[in-house]
Amino acid sequence: MSSKTVELVSECFIKPSPLPEMAKQPFHLAPFDLALLSVNYIQKGLLFKKIVVANDQENPVEALVQKLKQSLSATLAHFYPLAGRLATKREESLHSHVVFIDCVNSPGARFVQSKVDLTISDIVSPTYVPSVVHSFFDHDRAVVYDGHTMSLLTVQVTELKDGVFIGCSMNHSVADGTSYWHFFNTLSEVFMEENGKEVSEISRPPIHDRWFPDGYGPVFNLPYTHTDQFIKRHEAPELKERIFHFSAAALARIKAKANAKCSNKSITISSLQALSGLMWRCMTRVRGLPRDQITSCYLAMNNRPKFHPPLSQNCFGCCIQLVRATAAAGNLLSEDFEWAALQVHNAVAEHDEKALSKFIADVLQTPSVIHLGPAFDSGSVMMGSSPRFDMYGNEFGLGKAVAVLSGYANKFDGKVTSYPGPEDGGSMDLEICLPPKFMTAFECDEELLDGLNLSG
Repeated sequence: MSSKTVELVSECFIKPSPLPEMAKQPFHLAPFDLALLSVNYIQKGLLFKKIVVANDQENPVEALVQKLKQSLSATLAHFYPLAGRLATKREESLHSHVVFIDCVNSPGARFVQSKVDLTISDIVSPTYVPSVVHSFFDHDRAVVYDGHTMSLLTVQVTELKDGVFIGCSMNHSVADGTSYWHFFNTLSEVFMEENGKEVSEISRPPIHDRWFPDGYGPVFNLPYTHTDQFIKRHEAPELKERIFHFSAAALARIKAKANAKCSNKSITISSLQALSGLMWRCMTRVRGLPRDQITSCYLAMNNRPKFHPPLSQNCFGCCIQLVRATAAAGNLLSEDFEWAALQVHNAVAEHDEKALSKFIADVLQTPSVIHLGPAFDSGSVMMGSSPRFDMYGNEFGLGKAVAVLSGYANKFDGKVTSYPGPEDGGSMDLEICLPPKFMTAFECDEELLDGLNLSG
């Protein structure tokens, strides 16, 4: 299977239809957006079974592609920043960069049709996610700043022998996970309409007003004169990617165990917080870190509900922040699992309006850009995405997806991506990225197997 390559069938650019009047003005990015200029695009997608038709009927994939193009054009009328390009205004005398979105001088979003001589089983049956999946997405190894010359969004449809993969690659300064799946859900919603939807008729219209602190915006300066001062490209080490499935029953056990010894009965450790604590302990154990080395468990937090008043979940943009639980490796492993889960819970609970205000004040005082490699130490675990996102509700006339998969982007030693499980009822999938020597130990870890209900 390693010799199989993805073949390009066709490509084009899709513009919003119609282009909203507001899209003719520069679309300015906020501090949360600009902090991600040096990370990769978001790459997520869904694998479906191919519809079987009689030989004399129209090719179902070609029909899917044509309708998807029309649906994309209609959807972009709502999500018009995704059809633009990044643009920069440099102020040499002020030593600053102003990056914004130009929706006028752009060919639109990119649409790619491709195919590969593989089956669904070739993709989902192996223990580790095959590397060919990375070719199901555009913008391989691109960083957000490349959106000056590359599309801010590419939708790619890849035909397999018995399946179809629909994936999106989306600029991370334009959208976070909440906004990514908002767009994806809307694209599916528009597609499922028999005759397409009018611009005013989608169920969740996006809100495009970027949030800026009082006295700031809509123009926000970065204190750089040259891109090499803030753009650094990350090359991941050799990694194994494996998806671990936690049933609803297993998650209930893990959550109950995390809360059993909690002396403060007014708090409840969530399933995801408990699972994060488990990942933190298991990865720290297999890495064999010195007892005094500080380890970290990071979680990507949606800041929309943290504002006062809260921002709507329909606010389209990038509004995330990393929260961090820390512990010395020796303490993390000598204490019990419940202690680790509580540390994760406390880190999340402490991320309140006051903490957000301090973070914003620090950003305004010293604007900076995150660099993917140096941002995470060798003893860290990073929990990304969310099982709360509606992934399996997107059907595109193909029925429920078989699996959620991701590309090369934003992966490193210790990256964990959480998805809802494919079956209803509260299960969860975790996509784990570890170097081969650590993965071998990790998948045999007794505490992990017990959490999966696979021990004994």
